[in-house]
This record gives sequence, C-alpha cells and structure tokens, in this order.
Amino acid sequence: MSYRRRIVDDILDELFPDLAAIALEGAKGVGKTATASQRAATVISLNLPAQRETLAADGDYITQVPRPVLIDEWQLHPAVWERVRMAVDDDRAGGQFLLAGSAGVAPGVRIHSGAGRIVSIAMRPMSLAERGLADPTVSLRELLTGSRPAIGGRSHVDLGAYTDEILGSGFPGIRDLPSRARQVQLDSYVARIVEKELPENGVSVRRPDALRAWLAAYAAATSTDASYANILDAATAGEPNKPSRPTVDAYREHLTRIFVLDPIPAWIPVLNPLKRLTHSPRHHLVDPALAARLVGVGRTALLEGKGDRVAASTGTWLGALFESLAAQSVRIYAEAAFARVGHLRTMATDHEIDLIVEGDDRRVVAIEVKLSETVSDKDVRHLNWLHAQLGDRLADRVVITTGDYAYRRPDGVAVVPLALMGP
Repeated sequence: MSYRRRIVDDILDELFPDLAAIALEGAKGVGKTATASQRAATVISLNLPAQRETLAADGDYITQVPRPVLIDEWQLHPAVWERVRMAVDDDRAGGQFLLAGSAGVAPGVRIHSGAGRIVSIAMRPMSLAERGLADPTVSLRELLTGSRPAIGGRSHVDLGAYTDEILGSGFPGIRDLPSRARQVQLDSYVARIVEKELPENGVSVRRPDALRAWLAAYAAATSTDASYANILDAATAGEPNKPSRPTVDAYREHLTRIFVLDPIPAWIPVLNPLKRLTHSPRHHLVDPALAARLVGVGRTALLEGKGDRVAASTGTWLGALFESLAAQSVRIYAEAAFARVGHLRTMATDHEIDLIVEGDDRRVVAIEVKLSETVSDKDVRHLNWLHAQLGDRLADRVVITTGDYAYRRPDGVAVVPLALMGP
C-alpha cells in the first residue's frame, strides 16, 4: 500500500530539518512507524529481541549507522533515550533521530526528560480530514488568529456517514477492512492491551475480566467528566468483590501511559476573570471506535438512540461518540497549530463548553459539538457567555454539527459541519 500522508507530516517537515531529535508518541497502530519511516535512512526496531540485544551490547550503535535514524518502540530499551540525548549534546545538527514510542517510561525507570534535546509530538488515529471524506473549508489555525475569517462550504457527509466513521476507526491498518474483520481487529486490540501491552510495560493484570469491565465502563463515560468512583461502580455493579481503588488507579495510570486513554484536561486559564471551574478531565479513549466496540452498540442501534452511558444526564450514546470523533480531530488540528485543547465546566454546572483550543498567544477558540443539523440560540448560549467573560481573547466561537453548510450566524458564531473543519 502507498503511504497516506498525515497532518503530522507537515509538522515534521517544518521542525525536523532544524531539530536533532523528535519523539513521536501515541498508541499502537496510529501509524507512527509508517510516518517516521518516510524520513529514516536506518530503522532500528526494538520490538525485535535481536535489535534490543545489539543496543544493550553497544549503545553507540545508533551513532554509527546512517542518519536519520528511526528507533521504533524505544521505551522497550529506555537507555537508548539517554544515548540519543548524549548524541544531541555532541551534535545539535537537525534531522538526526526519530524515536517512536507507544508507551511512556514505566514507573521507577529514571531517564532524563530530554528537555532541550528531544522534542515530543503526539500522534493520534486519523482525523476526519485525513480520511478524505470532504475537503475542509474552515481552518482551525486561521480561527485562532482572531481574524474572524469568512465561513463557507457544503458537506455531503450525513449522519449515517458520520456513524460509519465512528465505527470505522481512525487506525490506518483497521479502517479499510470489511466490517466483520474490522470488528475482530478492534476486539483483538482490546485483548492485546490486557494480555500483552500492559504486561510488556511492567503491569501485572491479576484480574483481566475486571480490567475489561472497567474499560467498558470508562468507554460508556465517553465525553463526560464522570467521577472514577461512578465508573468503578458501573464496572462492578452487583459484584461484592470489587477491585480496590489503588488497583483501579494503577490501571488507569498505565492505560494513559500507553495512550489508550486520551482524556481531555480541564481548561484552567491563567490571569482571567473566570473562577470556580472544575478540574476533572473529560473522558475519551484513543479512538471512538474502541469505545463503541467496548459498549457493544452497532450502527442501527446507534441511529435509534440506544446505548448505555455512565453519569450522563442528557444526550445519546451516538452524540457522545460524535463528540469524541470531533475531539479526536480537533486535537490533531490543534497540534498542527501548536495549540492545546481543554474543556470548560463551571462547578455550578451552569456553563459548559466541549472544547477550548488555546494558542501560544493565549487566544482561544471555543467549540461546542452538536449531533444536529441545525443550531439554535440555546446551543450557543455558553459560547456567548464566554465571549462576554474573555472579550478579544476569545478568537472565535464555533459549533460543530452534522449539517450540510458552514456559515456564520448573525451573532458571529461559526457553524461548521465536522467534515469541513481542518487544520
């Protein structure tokens, strides 16, 4: 198969010629190896025992082969990070090392942060723009400038197509498979997390069924900030012998470390009039297809509004998954703009905004996600409230929809079908 260019390629094209070492970080299967390999003269795969043994015997090996060097699954031999750091200290020329990792370093393993030597870039499953359903007409980077660009364009992607994309997955090696094969691969992905990935990363899973149940409950809390106590209760309903809180916390820590859990942190702005905001993250898995598979609701049932949720007072399961799909895409577009993504909710729950994208100049774009073709005044009330609080610091206000057209409302809020949003 020919290589399908990703948004992160533009980031690498911009940065790698000037930076000596870049670490691409993300879950298994997001495409890190394929992307990094496009730029590598030498590939060292540390998931191969022989290559790990080579590096263990001679750490200088990475400096003796043609560069750029891709070191794949570097976390399986953490000492290589230190050797790359030392090599960069000796030679700061750009374009030398790419490190691809599907897990952070295990607790207790001490390595240098790499600050000033190794730059980390996140890589996620494919955004909607990368999947080629439509040509985006609205740029998140342009929205962040505060120039209030003209909003236009028409999308032919309907609710059924968005549902297919949720279930189809953004994992490059999975999404093009026939439906049944794709389901089997997603099930296998979850099984490998429990049976292989966590043990490989130093985690002893004593009760695999309990971990699977907790993962399913976490999936059912997608797009909410449900408490971890609520998630545990949902995972162990009717069971007298519940996993201990420290055990569950350890699972959560390690699932985040291998990038399977991808929560959106609360946005806590600095030097602003906003007070009494919650600090709880909003729950998301690395791909909404995994959440859909774990909860076990298929296409027809999703479109009928079926699907159990954890601690959600409004909305449907399909709405939660659509928000997760939008969040996945927006985070990729934000990475390309060197921006950060959070969510906002006041402690009194009287104001809530799904996504806050903040650029380096502290300007923000506030985004609401609606599983709807139309947008009412009620749908934009939180965006307009934030505008009143932040003034010019709020670069733009957006509602992402499943509709046909992108346009600006008379109050200035941009209404954008998800398929038309891009980097």
